[in-house]
Formats: sequence, C-alpha cells, structure tokens
Amino acid sequence: MAIVLAVTAALAAMVVGANSQEKKEGDATHKIVHYGDLKWTPIMKGCELAPVSGDFNAEGTPFVLRIRCADGTKIPAHWHPADEHLTVLKGAFLVGTGETYDESKLQTMNVGNFILMPKEMRHFAMNKGETIVQIHGTGPFKVNWVNPADVIPPDKPAAAEKPKP
Repeated sequence: MAIVLAVTAALAAMVVGANSQEKKEGDATHKIVHYGDLKWTPIMKGCELAPVSGDFNAEGTPFVLRIRCADGTKIPAHWHPADEHLTVLKGAFLVGTGETYDESKLQTMNVGNFILMPKEMRHFAMNKGETIVQIHGTGPFKVNWVNPADVIPPDKPAAAEKPKP
C-alpha cells in the first residue's frame, strides 16, 4: 500500500511539473543586443562599461554588463558586495587576489574562460590586447576600491579651443 501511495505521489508531482513548463500567454519576447548598439561609458583611464541587460544598480535585479579595456590597462585592487561572474570575450584578462596590485600573482584568463569571484574578495587585474569581459549577476554591482588614490580617472573630453584674436 505504501508503494502505491509513493508511486501515485510521484506521478502527481510529474504532472504538475509538466503543466508548469507549458508556455504562458503574455511572456516577454526575446531581445537581441547588437554589439554596435552598446553605449560605452568611461569608468577609469583605459576602461569603459556598457550595460547589456537589466539594471546593475538595482537591488535584487539580474544584470549583464561588459567592460572593455585598452591593452596594458591595470585595474587596481577592489572588491564587490556581491559575487562577480566574469567571462572573457576578447583579449586576455589577467586576475590576481589581494589587497594590493601584484603582477606576480596574476593568472591569465583567455577568451572563453570564466571566473566566479566571491563577494568581498579583494582582487585586481591587467589586460593584454584590447580586452572585453562580460559580467553577470544580481545587482547592485558596485566597485569598492581598496585605495581610491590608485584609480586613474578617465580622460576628460578635450575642451573646444577658443579662437585666438
């Protein structure tokens, strides 16, 4: 009798599970994001950020963003209040852990490599070749610099020259 009840319960669970997998009317449609449509914003000298999906500043919201850095750009030691899921899309991304930038601790990540950096872990990076990484997670995504004085701000746009009289 107990076996019959267990089998009946398992079948009922499978039927409920199958019904929950049916397409629901009104589901949002898919969205393709083209590389050329990304809006890049400078975040530090040599690096830019582009949101791909979601709002990385919103609490509890899934997001995807990309960071593009010039060859040789060093990213000083920092940490995030949430886990960082990072995939290398272009170039080579070298990453190390610790409170200060130390080239001897860098490990190379090539295209297609992935890293999960646990929340609050201090880490730093360097880029070889133009490098693009994709980061996804649950917001908010914030960068807390270990030593803000190490961060070189992005170049300011050149001011228009005044004509000479």
